[in-house]
Amino acid sequence: MASTKKLRGQVAIVTGADSGIGKAVAIALGAAGAAVIVNHIHGDEAADKVVAEIKSAGGRAYAFHADVSNEQDVQAMFAFTIKKYKTVDILINNAGLQKDAALVDMTLDEWNTVIKTNLTGQFLCAREAAKEFIRRGVVKSRSTAAGKIICMSSVHEVIPWAGHVNYAASKGGVELFMKSIAQELAPHGIRVVSIAPGAIQTPINREAWETPQALNKLLKLIPYNRIGRPEDIGKLAVWLASDEADYITGTTIFIDGGMTLYPGFADNG
Repeated sequence: MASTKKLRGQVAIVTGADSGIGKAVAIALGAAGAAVIVNHIHGDEAADKVVAEIKSAGGRAYAFHADVSNEQDVQAMFAFTIKKYKTVDILINNAGLQKDAALVDMTLDEWNTVIKTNLTGQFLCAREAAKEFIRRGVVKSRSTAAGKIICMSSVHEVIPWAGHVNYAASKGGVELFMKSIAQELAPHGIRVVSIAPGAIQTPINREAWETPQALNKLLKLIPYNRIGRPEDIGKLAVWLASDEADYITGTTIFIDGGMTLYPGFADNG
């Protein structure tokens, strides 16, 4: 099984890793050989269960409570990780949330809450990761790259979403944030990419898939005719963080069952 450990000996921080996509990514990275910091902002119980699952499969993991939109919290998380594991190799910028409302009803607090977590949080974490990657440089025994930053975006970095303008704006921001830092960091041997999931079966969008009626409505937007699973994202994250993807930087990988093919136009040519 050693050949499957694409990330053996590396250290990863996964933000928002106590549920949904982040949980699946953390578990997948652990199974691939990485030591994983399971970041969370809620109670400890869910994060501790993720840590236990990674450890039960023979991996290494530790839970760390931090608000990614808080500069001091983020700096403390990186300091802890470097003290415990000596360095960091992979950042999965996953933490995100929704506060949905029509534009005319949306409060400033709803706008700011989403932007500061979904976009500012990615900036703060990426900045700290980049500092460590540049300090350490490339160590070929670890990876051909000095470090890898994977930003969790969404199909809504390109698909407008009425009633969710704060979320869509945050993900549109992630696209150019990712591209801009990829351009800046590439000379240091640092790779930066985004994953843009479509509809994934997670608690954040439970209303969209929980009943047969809701699921059937959702599937009209997905040509591949199934909802995504968090494990789909975990497998992609492992590959993108591995040396097999070493020449990929500054781009978004859509994993959406064809949602960005705009299926509403399939019969309207």
